[in-house]
Amino acid sequence: MLHPSYSDLMKVVNSEVEPGEAPVVNSRYSIVMAASKRARQIISGEEPLVNTKDAKALSIAVEELNQGKIKILSDEEE
Repeated sequence: MLHPSYSDLMKVVNSEVEPGEAPVVNSRYSIVMAASKRARQIISGEEPLVNTKDAKALSIAVEELNQGKIKILSDEEE
């Protein structure tokens, strides 16, 4: 099981969205894609943005998302 849950991660990612605006993330797929993209960046040599005992890139990426250290950009922002 993934900790934190997908719904918790979606709440963190969408926490900066103003009322009435569309959420940045509205599916599990978006969370999975963001975490996997960040994990690939970590594997390729980028420094993790969180201190963790876990050496797995995907776990580090999920924790970065959970702590709000990385931001998922919408298509318009990219």
